Amino acid sequence: MMEDRIQRAVDLFRAGYNCSQSVCAAFADMYGYTEEQALRMSASFGGGIGRMRMTCGAACGMFVLAGLETGCVDGKDKDGKEANYRVVQELAGEFVRRNGSLICGELLGLTSKHQELNPVPELRTSEYYKKRPCLKTVEEAARIWVEYLEKKKMSLASQS
Repeated sequence: MMEDRIQRAVDLFRAGYNCSQSVCAAFADMYGYTEEQALRMSASFGGGIGRMRMTCGAACGMFVLAGLETGCVDGKDKDGKEANYRVVQELAGEFVRRNGSLICGELLGLTSKHQELNPVPELRTSEYYKKRPCLKTVEEAARIWVEYLEKKKMSLASQS
């Protein structure tokens, strides 16, 4: 079933959703969200946050899921914040290990830090998919999230 979620993330990306939306929406129902809600809450993170080529949107989608899974809801909950940040840092480290960077521009091989910002997304053509690692980063982010959930489930089972 979890492998289906990874494939769903890939399918969403192929359907034109951004990297963050694809990862987030593939798991939305597990947290009581509709696909539309997940698509909206993660829409701004695509293209390295608003196509600014900063933190990879696929990783951002994974971090949104981490917030839904482990985020605290009390502003004074220092331990809860720490636990969430610990998970995010663990996920980020694994993402970097598998993909080489957490930065969208680096993943895309962009060298100029001063390139002009362009909010217009590129058309999804076969050339687009050939020159970009985005499909792979979406798949890896979804896979890392599945592995995190499975590890958490096994840990809870062993404590029982």
